[in-house]
Amino acid sequence: MVTVIKTHKPAPTAVLKDSYGRAIRDLRVSLTDRCNFRCFYCLPHGEPPIAPKEQMLSYEEIEYVCDIFVELGIEKIRLTGGEPMMRRDIETIIRKLAKLKPPVSDKLQFVDGSRDPNLDSLNDKPKFVGPRGLRDLALTTNGYFLPDRAAGLKQAGLDRITISLDSLKRDVFRQMTGVDVLDRVLEGIVAAKNGGLQPIKINAVIVRSHNEDEVADFAAFAREHDVMMRFIEFMPLDSGHEWSREDVVSGREIRERIHARFPLVPLELYRGSETASRYRFADGAPGEIGIIAPVTEPFCGACSRIRLTADGQIRTCLFSTVEHSLRDVVRDGASRAEIIDFVRTVVMKKEPRHYINDPGFVAPSRSMSFIGG
Repeated sequence: MVTVIKTHKPAPTAVLKDSYGRAIRDLRVSLTDRCNFRCFYCLPHGEPPIAPKEQMLSYEEIEYVCDIFVELGIEKIRLTGGEPMMRRDIETIIRKLAKLKPPVSDKLQFVDGSRDPNLDSLNDKPKFVGPRGLRDLALTTNGYFLPDRAAGLKQAGLDRITISLDSLKRDVFRQMTGVDVLDRVLEGIVAAKNGGLQPIKINAVIVRSHNEDEVADFAAFAREHDVMMRFIEFMPLDSGHEWSREDVVSGREIRERIHARFPLVPLELYRGSETASRYRFADGAPGEIGIIAPVTEPFCGACSRIRLTADGQIRTCLFSTVEHSLRDVVRDGASRAEIIDFVRTVVMKKEPRHYINDPGFVAPSRSMSFIGG
């Protein structure tokens, strides 16, 4: 039976809430700390430390804890890394997690008849009342493996994908990522689209003196390929502590650079916990622009996310300096009820905001490759 409701109704109360009343509905799961790229904003210089395999969560453990998170109200799971596709069992993990989705007949429906309201399309906010279950299973990748495996990811049950693309220039791409594979990543974007992994998001971290001159070109790319182009401010997550505020290209500057070439119109949406401010092109061209500005325009007050690292640590904020070992609780033989109590206790410790702009800010000791993008 399909329940029909209006799209402007507020989101329901989730089971999982922090001490500030924020509903936790989004889980980022890092599958591995390994990566075949060496992006300077993610990895410290040199070879990154690799955790022993026995410290990593198995796919059975990932399935088990994600089932518990979904029971607690998690609606969206994003698989990250490192490069998640370096895990040989990635398709198995996706198949297992896809089973956490409710049957199609139980999904909610818009008043216009469209289904699956949790996808990031123009009419998808806010989220809706309905049977609990996973609504959205997504993956963030550098795109290298997509030419050969995009179709298989879709068949396994993946809903959509986000691909990192920090430059459209071969030399700059190599400088920022440490590898000379721009053409293959572009092939991966095409493969993802052909494989039905849509809507496709493209992420670009904009860093002063590296790629800020390409912002408008990225917007042109979004128009040409009908993708959601998202620009991300440079954040202190390299663990090498080389981040500088002078290297941050603000969200405002990014908007102005795009608007000068392609006038933008803000999307009048219920933003909720959405990380990006979103825009369409004033001339009606395809594609969409999103700007994620955690440094200059923080959105902590509506944060709905927690993270699970590749070695099973819960992080309640991307910039947390404290981790909570869910892996140890599970492996020590805790019951399901005890695990639920542990998760609820940890979530209540979620920080009110990040402290990037405070004089005493301390960057995370672990790199983004381990925390998970």
